[in-house]
Amino acid sequence: MITVKFDDKNLFRDIMNIAEYSNGYVDGAKLGKTKFLNELGASAVEIAKQFIDTNAKLDPQRLHHVYEWYMTGSPEARLYDIDYTLTSNNLVFTYSFKQSQSISRGSTTPFFNKAEIMEKGIPITIKPKNSSVLVFQNGEETIFTPNPIQINKPGGEVQGQFTHVLDMFFNRYFTQSFLQASGIAYNLENPAEFHKHLKKNAKRSEGVKAGYNWIVGAIK
Repeated sequence: MITVKFDDKNLFRDIMNIAEYSNGYVDGAKLGKTKFLNELGASAVEIAKQFIDTNAKLDPQRLHHVYEWYMTGSPEARLYDIDYTLTSNNLVFTYSFKQSQSISRGSTTPFFNKAEIMEKGIPITIKPKNSSVLVFQNGEETIFTPNPIQINKPGGEVQGQFTHVLDMFFNRYFTQSFLQASGIAYNLENPAEFHKHLKKNAKRSEGVKAGYNWIVGAIK
């Protein structure tokens, strides 16, 4: 009869060490989750703004309404803002519009709700102010009229175009290109920090540190 002996005490100890290290790794990842999501949210907001600026320069007629007059695509002239909030498990992105401060040709005051009105396609009525006659430019022609003028499509064919480009960024570019090109998706799918610091006598505290560094380091 052949008898094989092995040190079950050491084996059990090693298994427990690996289990403690693994639990620590998960806890460390949870600790770093908030910082990771905040950095991801901030990066996504900045990239989204650049994405919109680029599209505005390529097609000014579609997005001119979310910039100050005659400055379409310029970061300094944005009439929109994008922000994010962090819930327990998700990033929620929102947008808002700013008041315009510039004055278009043929006018004397800013079109304060320019971005929101044009994006939502809200009809506007122009009436004479401090005068019985309304004067405005229509191309090369100067129009004089005592009657109010209703504009059903202020800004032209721009209704919904900003939200369309924003949806295109988050539903296509962000998930299909940005996360891949930035390396974030690869880093999350390959937890190299776990194997890097796993050893025979690994401690839970080492697992916590490794898990935290893995999730926080996914954005470089």
